[in-house]
Amino acid sequence: MAQIEIIMPKMGESIMEATVLRWLKKIGERIEADEYLLEVATDKIDTEVPSSHSGIIKQYLVNEGEVAVIGKPICIIETEGEVSPEAAQETIEKEINEIQALTGINLDPTKPASTEDISVDTSNRFYSPLVMSIANEEGISSQELSQIVGTGSEGRVTKHDMLAYLQNRKNPVIAQPITSVPVVEAPKSAPIAFSGQDEIVQMDRMRKMIADRMVDSKRIAPHVTSFVETDMTTVSLWREGIKNSFKKEYGENITYTPLLIEAVVKAIKDFPKINASVDGDKIIYRKNINIGMAVALPNGNLIVPVIHNADSYNLIGLTKKVNDITQRARENKLRPEDLEGGTYTISNIGTFGNIMGTPIIMQPQVAIIAFGAIQKKPAVVETPQGDMIAIRQKMFISHSYDHRVVDGSLGGQFVKRVSDYLEGFDAKRNLI
Repeated sequence: MAQIEIIMPKMGESIMEATVLRWLKKIGERIEADEYLLEVATDKIDTEVPSSHSGIIKQYLVNEGEVAVIGKPICIIETEGEVSPEAAQETIEKEINEIQALTGINLDPTKPASTEDISVDTSNRFYSPLVMSIANEEGISSQELSQIVGTGSEGRVTKHDMLAYLQNRKNPVIAQPITSVPVVEAPKSAPIAFSGQDEIVQMDRMRKMIADRMVDSKRIAPHVTSFVETDMTTVSLWREGIKNSFKKEYGENITYTPLLIEAVVKAIKDFPKINASVDGDKIIYRKNINIGMAVALPNGNLIVPVIHNADSYNLIGLTKKVNDITQRARENKLRPEDLEGGTYTISNIGTFGNIMGTPIIMQPQVAIIAFGAIQKKPAVVETPQGDMIAIRQKMFISHSYDHRVVDGSLGGQFVKRVSDYLEGFDAKRNLI
């Protein structure tokens, strides 16, 4: 029998952790590969996570209600049969080569790693195959290994713990009994006064995560917002004239959203530097145009599914895609891949009657655009006979961008170009 760590898989771009809502298998139960193992929640989605291996659940490394880190172990399962020495050695060699490249510590990857008792020592403490291989290479005894302080889940020793120990082996870090440590309380904000008639409601998990992400975005990126007012009369009249026939022919309601996305995609092609992300001091210019679309949920929270390769759809395809992800978002049926890879985000705040706003950027993107409510207004219209006052359907567009990498020229030109595409809409346009 061999023990294997099940790793928390990637859930989507910018998602680094997830809260374990419920384990779907109990300790001692058998699970098959690709069978759902647990249910988790992030600030973007609640979903079920499958197991990567078949075997018996031996130990939870993350309990219900606790946070699981992407790429870290979440549980241990016991598999049938022995570990293949070739497979174990291949994995270990890959990790050792990585360690040598990063640290210069000389570990001999050609020496076979012992697969006997590779997961536990006489103290029943769990060790991964890589940790055991490093211990074998460096002549670390079982007793010495048991004294190394582990920083992993449940105090497990990780490869980083081993590297730190080897670098400081002359003065090894030995586990010591925990003694009392003075507790320094963080400064507290002034208490908020409330009366007996006030209702106090604890933030739910999603709301707390959204709050954290919004605060982080404002802290990371200096936001600047530009506004333009655009004439939507031609678009509005065209949509009004074809919406019934569109519904009859394609079985879909055509809203303003696909028309707005189409204009944004065209503008991104004209100004590709707006389709970017920031990674430390590096700017990543994205080649794919993946449009995130903010969707309000029935519980008042917000989610941002992504239309991947939005430039590959015609207006009919965009309409179907928008309706599909909107419906699945509100029914809590989105998949993790529906939320990853966004390169630019839109928000149709006009749905709620808002005329303009200052949207917050979805990190690590560099810009977000918001479309306000369309309102009938008197406006000056230029005609061959001269200027005239006419009733036009107007809409404000708000464009927030990260001033670290997007200056006012680019941010302003981009939102103006979106407006130009909407105002220049072809009233005689065919759908195909």
